[in-house]
Amino acid sequence: ANKVIFAQHLKKVTGQEIDPHTLFDVQVKRMHEYKRQHLNALNIAAQYLYIKNNPNADVVPKTYIFGAKAAPGYYMAKQMIRLICKLGALIDADPMVREKLRVVYLEDYNVTTSERLMPASEVSEQISLAGTEASGTGNMKFMLNGAVTLGTYDGANIEIAEQAGLENNYIFGATVEDIAKIRSSYDPKGIYEANPRIKRALDTLVNGTFADGGMGGFKELYDSLLYGAAWHTPDQYYLLLDMPSYMEAKLRANRDYRDRTAFGRKCLMNTAGAGKFSSDRALKEYAEEIW
Repeated sequence: ANKVIFAQHLKKVTGQEIDPHTLFDVQVKRMHEYKRQHLNALNIAAQYLYIKNNPNADVVPKTYIFGAKAAPGYYMAKQMIRLICKLGALIDADPMVREKLRVVYLEDYNVTTSERLMPASEVSEQISLAGTEASGTGNMKFMLNGAVTLGTYDGANIEIAEQAGLENNYIFGATVEDIAKIRSSYDPKGIYEANPRIKRALDTLVNGTFADGGMGGFKELYDSLLYGAAWHTPDQYYLLLDMPSYMEAKLRANRDYRDRTAFGRKCLMNTAGAGKFSSDRALKEYAEEIW
């Protein structure tokens, strides 16, 4: 019922129509390279290519929903927004794919929309690089509303997994300790060349898949991941390092979603475990231990 309410709100506000019977996979937060919305987008590109090459494959139909604003001068973040929007348009125009995969970008994400989106969400994407997220509060709101967390072992994701159980969420990726060990020797180009699925997804940024109006694809994003830029090393937020485990976590969630009763139990356990994040508990603890 909550998914129907959100779908109706989306149609009224934007004119876009989505199917409430698909899995709602949601990532709403500031648009930033460390929050890695482009990791999500590249995985969607990989799914798009898979469905194109395997039109009869039995896949769980999914609607990916993004909401974010970029800082006015943050060029790379705006390129990430453009990528997500172009991906959505590409899929919408393809009758072979659009019944199984949809991408929605909420252009003016606000409280009114979040009040309808969070109760409708089933998978909450919290995929910042481990060690970069101070805490996160959106992840707590999604948890309270029954979404399972698909995320890195970082920020409040750690406490969410502790409270609701690792078995009721999908934790993936390198830990802070893992990254510290490989930082000096990290070779994203080696991962790119060794993993055909990652290579195909990344190549969509520059091979004309998204070519439009002379904009020339997404070479800056592509180069930032493989070659770096004047101000940072290649793939400074370790997308390619985490991409295989991210893809595997997504596949596990998709498989589990087929058993709606078992998946519903995971959702229920998240709501039931959300009590620790109450402001009442936080204030009481501050009063007793800090103030």
